[in-house]
Amino acid sequence: MSGTDLRRLIPLAGATLLIVAGAFCAWQAWLIADEGDAAERTRAAQRQVVRELGDLVAAKRQQVHRAVADGGLAATIDDHAAAATQLRAALPAARAVEVYSGGLDEVVRANYREFGYAKAAQLMAVLGSDGVPPASTSVDHGERRLTIVEPVSGNGTVRAWIWLEFPFDDVARRFEAASPGGGRLELRQGAGSDSLALLFRGARSAELEPEGQQVAGTALYVFAAMPRAFIVIPHSEALAILLSLVGLGGGAFLLWSRRRQPVALPEAEPEEDILVADVVRKPRLPPAPSSAPPPPRTAPTRDTEAVDPSIFRAYDIRGVAGSALTAGVAHRIGQAIGARMRESDLREIVVGRDGRLSGAELAGALSDGLREAGIDVIDLGVVPTPLVYFAAYHFGTGCGVSVTGSHNPPEYNGFKIVIGGETLAEDAIADLHRRIAEGRLPTDGGGTWREQPVLDAYVSRIAGDVAAERRLKVVVDAGNGAAGAVAPRVLEDIGCEVIPLYCDVDGRFPNHHPDPSDPRNLADLIAAVNTIGADLGVAFDGDGDRLGVVTQAGEIVYPDRLLMLFAQDVLARNPGATVIYDVKCTGHLRPVIQEAAGVPLMWRTGHSLIKAKMRETGAALAGEMSGHFFFADNNRWYGFDDGIYAAARLLEIVAGDPEERSVGEIFDGLPKSVSTPELRMPMAEGAHFRFMEAFRASASFEDARISTIDGIRADWSDGWGLVRASNTSPALIFRFDADSSRSLDRIKQAFRQRLLAVDRTLALPF
Repeated sequence: MSGTDLRRLIPLAGATLLIVAGAFCAWQAWLIADEGDAAERTRAAQRQVVRELGDLVAAKRQQVHRAVADGGLAATIDDHAAAATQLRAALPAARAVEVYSGGLDEVVRANYREFGYAKAAQLMAVLGSDGVPPASTSVDHGERRLTIVEPVSGNGTVRAWIWLEFPFDDVARRFEAASPGGGRLELRQGAGSDSLALLFRGARSAELEPEGQQVAGTALYVFAAMPRAFIVIPHSEALAILLSLVGLGGGAFLLWSRRRQPVALPEAEPEEDILVADVVRKPRLPPAPSSAPPPPRTAPTRDTEAVDPSIFRAYDIRGVAGSALTAGVAHRIGQAIGARMRESDLREIVVGRDGRLSGAELAGALSDGLREAGIDVIDLGVVPTPLVYFAAYHFGTGCGVSVTGSHNPPEYNGFKIVIGGETLAEDAIADLHRRIAEGRLPTDGGGTWREQPVLDAYVSRIAGDVAAERRLKVVVDAGNGAAGAVAPRVLEDIGCEVIPLYCDVDGRFPNHHPDPSDPRNLADLIAAVNTIGADLGVAFDGDGDRLGVVTQAGEIVYPDRLLMLFAQDVLARNPGATVIYDVKCTGHLRPVIQEAAGVPLMWRTGHSLIKAKMRETGAALAGEMSGHFFFADNNRWYGFDDGIYAAARLLEIVAGDPEERSVGEIFDGLPKSVSTPELRMPMAEGAHFRFMEAFRASASFEDARISTIDGIRADWSDGWGLVRASNTSPALIFRFDADSSRSLDRIKQAFRQRLLAVDRTLALPF
């Protein structure tokens, strides 16, 4: 191209660029001007749908009230079956109608697996509450329903409770008719941003606000996400208009001046003949190298290894490394997890491992299988399990695997799995085995792998929210587990003086077994607290998701008593919240929670089962006798089990005590009973489940209230006893708790007689 051509084209190109820039700035000015209106349209839609859904639920309650009044139901309400039949005829839109006694005795004694967990939770919320439980939702055979509970009163008391199911279609239609005005609306069950998502309308790209608006009389919330305008210039409408005028005016001026210039035509030049041989070809570039080397590929022969179904347990995968749990098995588990993720359109996962000697090989094989399934892997390295859960939130993957044997002996290892924010349990774990057994494992992926630290973000997140008002001296016993590299730093950063004990990570666990639920493992911690004169001692299990505590006097504070203190603290800021505890916890927990204005809910043992129940009920706190604690209050934490975070919250409470009482004095103010620790009786693999089936079929405690949600728990007025099958190892678990030693001995004897009646060969540990 000649110089003349360039002189002609430069003004044209400049004019074009100025006009395009001016038009872009005009568009930006319009977006800035409309931004506030768009947000208000979204908020108006949110308010409207909240109001309409509230009116819808209120109308359904009115239908129930009319049916009760018009049918004269109060006169025959004590005949529950007849009353339910009469109501079904009066409420043809209801899918189910059930009537229960005013005290809900039949619900308390029910087998919740058959009765229905969601229904039981909604009805049990009545106990200890003066009001009517909010309307909620549940799933029946894959179909979501709207559930409502209404009282039938007479003579100043509640004579019965009516539980009804209505189709969810009316709610869905009202919600889907909303126009979010460029943003997004989400209907969720529960108040937190990590609550159960039911429906959404609008743009997926908009970022959801942390708090939603509650639908009156329900556990439903409508969350809003404001429209996200693509604004790249300074956020000023006046500046955008000015830039638009400059661009458009400048472009127009260049075009006008170009038209006034004479056009000089160049002399024609003869075209040059070009031969094919004269064309210079560019060489093909080699593929770009990967930014980080992936872990080594596993051997193809692994696909022929048999997989032991017994390692797929109720709420995780666990077995002896190198025997039942090999690298080949880990590789296929990775493929199965990847297949499950792909079905939910999830493509990225975090993977961390505890300090066990087999961890690196198993984590590498697992990651290899995930990448083969097309999943991108973020390798966290050696971290406690809570940091894997935290990283799934922090990096936005919603998916994570912790390669850990938890509190088991050194030769064990396993996997705790989160997919889409849900910790896998029971059938979801069994589904992974079915995929492997049936060969439904993807191999066509090309997932990436990268290392990404998360420790600094985790420590910063806790230290930015939790603080000790006075400097406490605390001994930290990590038992050579993965928490040793994290817990001392967290507790120091919140303002405590930390004395580490066995905090060097060593997968052989040379000093003692990393399980704070066994009092024998706390002997060194008790001695260290006494020798140093510390305010208290804390201990963690092998992967840091369990907490143990000892006082200055050497007393072990059992987790159910810790949960009392946590419940009082959480409920002081969240009155009316639900607190969940497992079947192994003391009977004193229930009145403590109720006196603190909370709703107590006893549930099955198992970290994944507890987390699922928290999502279902919107609970603010949960705890297990094993030392797992789950905080989800006021968005301070994420609802997963974290022994390190629980220790920080405990120190915050103790340091903030207005009377500056010691840990022992604080717990002296809480109810205390005579109890046993968790007693364990090992059995052959599978024998513990078979025994529980036989015991459940034959044993009876005529003078006690029986709960069968997890094993058999018998409650008397002065204490209780429990036997259940462990889901983490082949053993029966026992615990007994009573108001006095005499009552405790009587309860243990009652269980001993009934257990030996089923199998006289049992070597009972009590």
